[in-house]
Amino acid sequence: MEIYKEVDLQDCPLCHGPGILEEENGWCFYVMCMDCGCHTAEVEYKSPDGRLEAAKTAALRWNLGKVLRSDPGE
Repeated sequence: MEIYKEVDLQDCPLCHGPGILEEENGWCFYVMCMDCGCHTAEVEYKSPDGRLEAAKTAALRWNLGKVLRSDPGE
């Protein structure tokens, strides 16, 4: 199953750049902007069954605008 085809990502809520769904070493998903670098929190999964749900949750957070950014002084 190609998980990246199962989720729909909107543009970055901050800069309107493209977002990319990333999987981190087989334990979590997050979405990151390819332009400004803001990202969602990691969504952990513990089983193959939870993998798709974690990807969808990360995408939902992104699409709702729940992102973290690293500006100087934060």
